[in-house]
Amino acid sequence: MTNQNTRTAVLLMAYGTPNTPDEIEPYYTDIRRGRAPTPEQLVDLVSRYDAIGGISPLAARTLAQRDALQVSLDALAPGEYEVVLGLKHAEPKIETTVNDLATRGFSQIIGLVLAPHYSSYSIGQYMDRTRAAAEPHGITVSGIDSWAREPAFISFLAQDVRQRLTTMPANTKVLFTAHSLPQRIIDGGDPYPDELRATAEAVAAEAGLASWSSWSIAWQSAGRTPEPWIGPDI
Repeated sequence: MTNQNTRTAVLLMAYGTPNTPDEIEPYYTDIRRGRAPTPEQLVDLVSRYDAIGGISPLAARTLAQRDALQVSLDALAPGEYEVVLGLKHAEPKIETTVNDLATRGFSQIIGLVLAPHYSSYSIGQYMDRTRAAAEPHGITVSGIDSWAREPAFISFLAQDVRQRLTTMPANTKVLFTAHSLPQRIIDGGDPYPDELRATAEAVAAEAGLASWSSWSIAWQSAGRTPEPWIGPDI
């Protein structure tokens, strides 16, 4: 059996989501940097979760992705990797997981965020938090900053697009959408829009979509803040 100290931890990171209705308020308090939602806001938030059955399936799907990655790595290199989960706004937090890895003697971490497109505002922050938590323990951290052009990812999306278009009317236009970001971040040179465009172009080419006549890019989920966010909105 491989000595645990020589194994590499794969830190799978995601935004996180409440696991139970009781976690909704602390979850959004964390997102709001310690400011609890007002009673009115909390009612609105709870009603949104109620509309999808009381809780989001995201937590279970994230765990399933962790388990699937562990199975794949075990098949490639038995005993060499341990896949663990670290979340931005829910437990287990990134720092909690890194501290646990240090306690168990791990000296190497590979960070992988469950978002394919690099942005300093998202993947950059996840990796910064990982390195900050790992540094006091002397743990070496490397990261996968982007998988926007990963061939298997492109093929998966292209196949899904082709399949779904068979059930749609002729001349249906495909919109590739992603979470918006504040315009000031893009103005500072962040590559996020270019990352999304690279994915969209690759998927469109593999799916056989005509350039721009049958597909386009849109943005969603802009924050409720006074500053402008990138568009066009979906």
